[in-house]
Amino acid sequence: MALGLAHRIEAVQSRIADAACRAGRSIDDVTLIAVSKTVDRAVVDEAYALGLRQFGENRVQDSIAKYATPLPGDAKLHMIGQLQSNKSLSAIRLFDVIQSVDRASLITALEKHAASEGKTKDVLLEVSVAGEAQKAGCPLSQVEELTRLILASSNLNLLGFMTMAPYTATAEEARPVFSELRSIRDRLSDSLETPFPWLSMGMTNDFEVAIEEGATHVRVGRAIFSEQTR
Repeated sequence: MALGLAHRIEAVQSRIADAACRAGRSIDDVTLIAVSKTVDRAVVDEAYALGLRQFGENRVQDSIAKYATPLPGDAKLHMIGQLQSNKSLSAIRLFDVIQSVDRASLITALEKHAASEGKTKDVLLEVSVAGEAQKAGCPLSQVEELTRLILASSNLNLLGFMTMAPYTATAEEARPVFSELRSIRDRLSDSLETPFPWLSMGMTNDFEVAIEEGATHVRVGRAIFSEQTR
């Protein structure tokens, strides 16, 4: 699988570079997070050997077993799936970044466990920009309140915001979602006088449009780990 995986990684990185160029940005402005939830640890290790350093997982319990042997020190593990409050201690212990913070009760639980572990944990606030009931993320009406709550937490470091766009027929249809999250970030950064450098948005179907709209981190799984990609 090595040659196939290497080719797919190279293709995704080329698409990232092209999208960044179209937006007048550098490829260095965009971090690729390989969504490795569908592959076993051997494939993650293979991807690491090919140069990837950021990996995203959806389930705490699966990740505990998968990463019983930690990743090398220069790699980062991101929690990108919906997180139950009763898994927050394990998430604090295992993940370098928790991207799926979306409610007050979870913020409280993460703050409690980060403090008990003596850690300051990097987090993102997940926002349901499109308001899809079946997807996680806080509603737009709660974004400022939850942002302030995280900022008031001693052991949580809010880096920015994350969203998932609806699955659309074309990537272009997702553009308003990404543009809106960027606008939310910019508005809150100004009003709260706090920088929020991360915008995690864009997946296999739409990451190029997300980059054009300001994504700093894209979460790509299928285009890297699936044998069949466009």
